[in-house]
Amino acid sequence: MENDLLKKVRKIEIRTRALSHQIFAGEYHSAFKGRGMAFSEVREYQYGDDVRNMDWNVTARLRSPYIKVFEEERELTVMLLIDASDSRIFGTTGKLKRDLMAEIAAVLSFSASINNDKVGALFFSSKVEKFIPPKKGRSHLLRIIREVIEFRPEEKGTDIGEALRFLTNAIKKKCTAFLLSDLMDVDADASPRYENALKVAVNRHDISVINIFDIRERELPDVGMIRVVDAETGEQAWVDTSSASVRSSYSKWSSDAYARASQLFRKFKVDQVSIATDQDYVRGLIELFKNRS
Repeated sequence: MENDLLKKVRKIEIRTRALSHQIFAGEYHSAFKGRGMAFSEVREYQYGDDVRNMDWNVTARLRSPYIKVFEEERELTVMLLIDASDSRIFGTTGKLKRDLMAEIAAVLSFSASINNDKVGALFFSSKVEKFIPPKKGRSHLLRIIREVIEFRPEEKGTDIGEALRFLTNAIKKKCTAFLLSDLMDVDADASPRYENALKVAVNRHDISVINIFDIRERELPDVGMIRVVDAETGEQAWVDTSSASVRSSYSKWSSDAYARASQLFRKFKVDQVSIATDQDYVRGLIELFKNRS
């Protein structure tokens, strides 16, 4: 069992580390800026330099014009907010949502590491299950990937608001946070339940949302009468998928949930991308990065 886990971690590391180096490092660097400009050094004034950067103390002391040179303060703290609810253990196209989350989390971790950023992780269900404080280093990144693959939550449900509130309280300085979730945290009318927590969190942190979904969560196939089980509540029901009205109602509810979540993210200027289990996530992540650049 342990050997199988190590093989999975190693396989993900090999694939995602290469992607991070070859594809994402530059995009990531452009998309996620540092905290600002930090003083680097002084040098002699050259024609065309901005006089607002003049260092008058050094100029007076050396009796020659000198200016301050600033560099982007690059190092960031990156937090991965990873949905660990039981609904992630679902997939109809050969890959579970959990597996896709693991690869994306790995790509983001290695991309951050290449840019010398610290990475931390927060696993949540209907409560915060585990918090891994931000650090650097390969062993730390592999620990995060390992946890994404094997972590088993105590609870089955989803509370995105609780994860956002924990982030706001636990990370005091501004960080770049990625929420990896299927966003199945809605009321009966398909409205998101985490608006207030998101409103507070975006005022402190830079948040991006990566919505992981399976096509069968958006559309039902016509396969007759089937028994379905809610992975988070255990509730069971028989559904007649041969009924066009049943399929239409299901599709409408799912579309409404997605539309209302997207509307909420636009309201708070949160960048988002949706990636299906049967899609190439590389394209989705590049789209997310480029939209921020």
